[in-house]
Amino acid sequence: MSAKPTTKNSGPLAGYRVLELGSTVAGPFCGRLFADFGAEVIKVEAADGDPVRSMGKRYRNKSLWAASIFRNKSLIAVDLRRPRGQQVVKQIAAKCDFLIENFRPGSLEAWGLGYDELAKLNPGLIMIRISGYGQTGPYRERPGYGVICEAVSGIRHITGDPDRPPGRIATSTTDYITGLYAAFGAMLALEARHKSGKGQVIDAALYEGAFSFMEPHVPAFEKLGTVAMRAGSRLPGNTPNNLYPTADQQYLHITAASDAVFRRITKAIGEPALATDARFVTALARVEHEDAIDDIITRWTLRHTCAEAEQLMHAAEVPAARIYTMADIFADPHYAARGMLAKVPDDDLGTVTVPDVVPRLSMTPGAIRHSGHRIGQDTRQVLIELTGLSAAEIDQLEAEHIITCDTTAGATSVEASEAS
Repeated sequence: MSAKPTTKNSGPLAGYRVLELGSTVAGPFCGRLFADFGAEVIKVEAADGDPVRSMGKRYRNKSLWAASIFRNKSLIAVDLRRPRGQQVVKQIAAKCDFLIENFRPGSLEAWGLGYDELAKLNPGLIMIRISGYGQTGPYRERPGYGVICEAVSGIRHITGDPDRPPGRIATSTTDYITGLYAAFGAMLALEARHKSGKGQVIDAALYEGAFSFMEPHVPAFEKLGTVAMRAGSRLPGNTPNNLYPTADQQYLHITAASDAVFRRITKAIGEPALATDARFVTALARVEHEDAIDDIITRWTLRHTCAEAEQLMHAAEVPAARIYTMADIFADPHYAARGMLAKVPDDDLGTVTVPDVVPRLSMTPGAIRHSGHRIGQDTRQVLIELTGLSAAEIDQLEAEHIITCDTTAGATSVEASEAS
C-alpha cells in the first residue's frame, strides 16, 4: 500500500513508504536511495543511535556521515528487543510498501517481525534483507561486515600492490555495492507487484555483492586455473592503463587501451612509430608487452609536470586524470557546474555539504530536502500519524523507555501534527 504524496516529497518514488530497520551503512544507504527519489522513509534507531553516528568525522558533536546517509528520512527511536516496541514497529510496517533490514538472519523472526508474519498484515510488503552471507547456507548466521565479506568474496585479494598485503579502499565499498543491488532488487519486486499485487523478499548478501565485481576472474579460473592477483595501479589485460609519475613527483593515470586511442597517445608523446610496432599494434599484443609500453610512457611523463601532461593528454583526446583529493573536488569547476556538492539545510549546523543525488533523471529527478535528523527527532509525529497513539500514550512509551523522543523537536512535531 502506498502513502499519499505530500508537498514536501517529490520524485518518481513519491507516494511510497519505506520502513528502514537497517543500521550502519548498507541498509541506511539503500534507504537513502529511496528517500532521495521521493519515498517517505522512516528510519528506526535504538536509543543510543545507529553505529554510523560514531563513525567518521564529527563537527560540533554531530556525525557528518549521518548527516548525509540519514538525509531526507524521518528518524524514530524504538526498542526492537521489547515486545511493545515490536508491536509499534509492526503497526508501522502494516502501512509500508518496503521494509529494509540488515540484522543477522533470524533476528526479525525472533522478534515476531519476520516476512511471513508481516505479510499476513500486509501482503504487498516488499522486504529487503541485507546480510553478510545471505538468508540461507552454512554461513548465514556468521556476523558479516562489508570489509570481512570483501575478504570472502575474493575482491580483497586483488586489491593493492603485488608486493604487499591486500589493501582496502578507505570507504565502505561493499556496503554501498550491496545497498545499491538491494535497491535495484526492490524496484524489480515493485514491478512484479504491479502485476501480481503481492510482495516478496530480496535476499542481498554482502559477499555476493562484492563477488559479482570479480566477473572477469571467474571464468579465467574455471577454464585456465588462473588465480587473479594484485596488480597495483595497472588493470590486468588492458594496456596501457596505469599510473605514471611526473616531473613534479605527482601521478597521472592514463588509459589508452583501444587501438584508436593508442594511436592518439603515440602522437601525443612524439612516438608515432609505436602505432605500427608489432609489439603494440593490437590490444592483445600490448598486453604481452605492458612493461615496455609503460616504460616508454613513463619516460615521457617524467619530462612534464602533472598539469602539463594532463593538458597534453586532454588535447590529444586521451583519457587521463591526476588523482583528485577532496580539496581538488571542492575546487573543481565540473563538480560545481554539475552541482555534485550539495549544500543542504541542517537543523544543528545550518547547512552541510553532501554528495548530490545520482543518477540524474531528466523528467523526475531526485532531491535532497534536509540532512540527517537527530535520534528520535520524528518519533512523536510518526507514531501519531501511523499508529493512532495519543500524545499521552506516546508519553507513557517514552517513560518506559520503549521509544525515545528528541526533546528539541518533539513538542513542535506534536503540535504541528495535532494542528493539521
